[in-house]
Amino acid sequence: MWTKENIRNQSGKTVIVTGANTGIGYETALAFYQAGAHVLVACRDENKAQKAIASLNTHAGDGTLEVGVVDLASLASVKPFADHFLQHHSRLDVLINNAGVMVPPASVTNDGFELQFGVNFLGHFALTGYLYPLLKQTLNARVVTLTSLAYRYGTIDFDNLRSEKGYDAMREYSQSKLADLLFTIELQKRITTAHDRILSVAAHPGVTQTDLSRNMEKTAIEAATQRLGALMETAQGALPSLYAAVSSEVEGASLYGPDQDGGLRGYPAKTEIDVVALNATLAAHLWQTAERLTGVIYP
Repeated sequence: MWTKENIRNQSGKTVIVTGANTGIGYETALAFYQAGAHVLVACRDENKAQKAIASLNTHAGDGTLEVGVVDLASLASVKPFADHFLQHHSRLDVLINNAGVMVPPASVTNDGFELQFGVNFLGHFALTGYLYPLLKQTLNARVVTLTSLAYRYGTIDFDNLRSEKGYDAMREYSQSKLADLLFTIELQKRITTAHDRILSVAAHPGVTQTDLSRNMEKTAIEAATQRLGALMETAQGALPSLYAAVSSEVEGASLYGPDQDGGLRGYPAKTEIDVVALNATLAAHLWQTAERLTGVIYP
């Protein structure tokens, strides 16, 4: 049974956590802060980031905290954030692509992409690409990208990335989370080809109590809880992300999630990846599409 007590001292390490002001992101940032890392609390709203840091500082921690402002729904916001980080930091040990949205009303990013695909995938694709030069310079750096078991029901509709053919909230969520897992695997493939020493891994939290479900009707949440069972506390839902970020047992291009009830609850373990996310041709096409849509070409 792996818990955050298994995390070794992280002094001297620098970590970025997107969406660190709430939920799993907050708990992930807290664990790294308590373990001695320098944690950049990356949020789209500076005030929320400051409030999160004030809250984190109420806990005993040996690390340091820094505010970062990045709106993943705006590609124009991602590059300045990355540039500022690269100018002021000499290492990046862990990038945790955690921020996300789930089943919002039909909406698009500043760049016109369906919001979930734009934030959950494209924003993080761009961010990781901009930060890649520093990741490759940092010995044994890791990129941890959050997905969801909903990826199993996803397809990538390349002709509907801007909701050209209509919008279905859960369909689009599943698509974005499949994209995250395809990205994780393709990134590791490219890292290996380049002989870089980075691990690209994915994590999913199972069923966890967070405000990610804020767009869902109360009746829908109740029905889901009845079908799936009790939700885990947020701190436990963050364990797969933390395990993927620090465990010596982690392998690149792998997925980590709860080990019980079909991945819904429990403690971190390696999880079998469904065939839908193992399509190398699809992953390569998605990567090329993301490069074209974001203008970000990995070095």
